[in-house]
Amino acid sequence: MNNCFCWPVRVYYEDTDHGGVVYNANYLKFMERSRTEFLRAQGLEQDSLIIDQSLIFAVQSTHIDFLSPAKFNDQLVATTEIANANRARLFFNQNIYRLKNPNHTIAAGFVNKSTILSVCDPLSKASVGVVALWTKTLKPRRMPEHIFKELMLEH
Repeated sequence: MNNCFCWPVRVYYEDTDHGGVVYNANYLKFMERSRTEFLRAQGLEQDSLIIDQSLIFAVQSTHIDFLSPAKFNDQLVATTEIANANRARLFFNQNIYRLKNPNHTIAAGFVNKSTILSVCDPLSKASVGVVALWTKTLKPRRMPEHIFKELMLEH
């Protein structure tokens, strides 16, 4: 797949440390927002999944490589793409980029990766493992087939 889901993020003062650099844990927040909006773009609202399917997604593992720091007022793009999946787990590649030119924008949604690389500098890359769980027991479960198929659609 040549597309990934993009979610624009502006760095606010609250995201930074005393030196104006984004605090490392906030990269996880940016990635979480991008995953949530990725699901929404696929027509999957997490509150509806809880109510209608007794399904929640929980992060099971994360590995992040920090390449360059983001700073106060930077315009970032958080990307999400499914790297691998089965009916119980999703493995995402998630990256954070900074727009090279603050006058450029990348809209939320599915965007060709080459477009992102042409207008952005990479700041971090991550692998995130997410597991499907039953809401009442918090035990692993298989996703319903229609949800799995929707997630695996190429955009």
